[in-house]
Formats: sequence, C-alpha cells, structure tokens
Amino acid sequence: MTQLATLSLAFAAATDTGCKRANNEDSFGYNTDPHLYVVCDGVGGALAGEVASNTAVRTFIESFEAQTRERESPIESRLLHSIEDANRAVRDLSTNNEEFSHMGTTLVCACVDGARAVIGNVGDSRAYLIREGACFQVTQDHSLVEEQLQNGMLTQEMAENSSLRSVITRAIGMADTVQPDFFGATLQAEDMLLLASDGLTRYLTPAEIASIALAGVDLPVICKEFVECAKQRGGADNITCIVLRATLGSATGSA
Repeated sequence: MTQLATLSLAFAAATDTGCKRANNEDSFGYNTDPHLYVVCDGVGGALAGEVASNTAVRTFIESFEAQTRERESPIESRLLHSIEDANRAVRDLSTNNEEFSHMGTTLVCACVDGARAVIGNVGDSRAYLIREGACFQVTQDHSLVEEQLQNGMLTQEMAENSSLRSVITRAIGMADTVQPDFFGATLQAEDMLLLASDGLTRYLTPAEIASIALAGVDLPVICKEFVECAKQRGGADNITCIVLRATLGSATGSA
C-alpha cells in the first residue's frame, strides 16, 4: 500500500512495442517509498535507445533514493539532481562506446508527497492531470514543432499533422548538461496523473484520455485501453504509460 498524508495513491503501468518497431526503446520505473514514477523514451541506432532509456530510469531512481536517505532537501532539488545524474550516466556511455554514440532519451517524472505532486520533463514524453472529467496537459514538449507552435509559425492542427513532430530539442544524454522543466499540482481525491511516451500521446487527444480513464475502474485496465487504442490507430512507435489515482480510501499499486 502507498499511503499519503490525506490521500492514498494507486498506480499501474504498461509498455508495448507497438505495431511497427522491432524492439521496445521505452522504459519505466517507480519506487513507492518515496512516491516516485518515471517514463523514458530512448532514441538511437540499434539497441542504443533501449540502453539510454534503461540507464536513465535506473540512474534517476537510484540517485533520488540516495538523496532521500542522506539528507532532507526540496523535492525539486532532488529531482533536478537525479535528472542531472541520469544525463551524466547516459552521456558517459554515449561518448565512451561507439555503438552507443549519439543515443539519448526523453524523461518525464512525478514525485508525490502528501497531496503535492512535482512533475519534471525533458523532451516530449508528457504528463497529464485528469480531474472531474477533463484532462489537462501539465508538461510542455521540448520539440521543434512545439517551438514553432509557441512562436505562431504553426496552428494547432498544423502541429498535430507535422512530419517533424518527433524532432526534440532537449534530451537526456545528448549534451553535457540538461535543462528540465518542473511543474507543481495539488492533488484532490479521484484525481489521476498520466505519464506517457509520445507513442501514446500522438494518437489520443486529452478528451479521449479523460474518457478512457473515467470509464475504467481498474488502473491496469485503463493502461491496457490506452495502449490498445494507440495500436488500433497505427502504433508506429513504442507505447508506455503510468497511471496514478489519488483516493480517500486505502489503495494499492501494481504494474
């Protein structure tokens, strides 16, 4: 059981290769004490993307756990340090091994403390908050299309159909330093958080995410529905999601 100050937190996760990829370059991880969750979407030739995402997830969680044991510090500080450690680990592998050259990964994470959630991201893996029948994107993509959208060069419809949607402007392991963004949310009973790779979010609108989430009772079923919907619509990329739900009663987590 994952017990929060006034709320309980249940979670489930799913990952799938999708319909067209030969291997799964997505990774996810979690630790329910502290309440930490992360999704990474690797990029690189051969198996390099898989190595990048696995390395980032493992290093990120281990770094956060070590900081939590050693000293009390703000969640944002621990998340930043953990992301920097993940960046350093992936970067070191990339620069010291020719087969992993130029590999990298996106990262989206959430840490929940009581009713407070702190969310961070690098790249275009996203976090959404689902509340009272509506779904809101929390993170902002670090992508070329998002920059063009923000600068008024594209409409929303043009952005959604752009062939450059997968071009990201920030990633773990692509440079010696990394600049994540952080966001905060105060959770209420029955709120849900979704962390997902773009293999899911490119196929489902926020309204569709909310509809699937609210129609399901069991979180593993919701995760499965997300994955199956993305696959039915093409599933051109790997698909990964973690779904969290805050409740007033006792809850359990599963993956």
